[in-house]
Amino acid sequence: MNALDAPFASIRNAQPNDFKQAAPLIIQAMEDLACFFTRSEDARQAIPLFEHFFQQKRNQYSYENSLIYQVEDQIAGTLTAYDGAMLSDLRAPFLQYIKDKFQINNFHPEDETEAGEFYIDTIAVSPKFQGMGIGSKLIGACVENAKQLDHKKVGLLVDFENPKAKRLYTRLGFKTIKVKEFIGSKYEHMQFTLD
Repeated sequence: MNALDAPFASIRNAQPNDFKQAAPLIIQAMEDLACFFTRSEDARQAIPLFEHFFQQKRNQYSYENSLIYQVEDQIAGTLTAYDGAMLSDLRAPFLQYIKDKFQINNFHPEDETEAGEFYIDTIAVSPKFQGMGIGSKLIGACVENAKQLDHKKVGLLVDFENPKAKRLYTRLGFKTIKVKEFIGSKYEHMQFTLD
């Protein structure tokens, strides 16, 4: 039986105690950026940082903003999304923390999202569960959440060097609306328009 057909496979809202399995997936989605935040060449060094923020309320990486794809007792995938109008407020505690703990001063990243958009910040599927459609299911659940919250658009950034992700988002109905510079790299800003 495929993991997606397992009787205990489901998408649910995250809980604070998911932090141990969720944090490595958030880092997987962020790639080199996680290393930058902790001044390390090893992304695993960022795990405690994201475990901390996942368990807290009112920040970009909080369990409050996360969906979990669970297969039995394993977290197979995560998706973090929030109201783009809240970016500044949600980002502030994270920026203050990395300034205090890692001496990352004068770091003022561009806004990756905007008001009027429900923004997918990170999405990742555990390597063990890739190729099973979990990412698509998480995005579908996120779109439904956005509808229920009365949003008209769901947005995300996709790296030009990740054509596989772009193909997935395009297949799901996302369209490129512009090119956006974010922390020294260029990304395609894609949006899905809700009916």
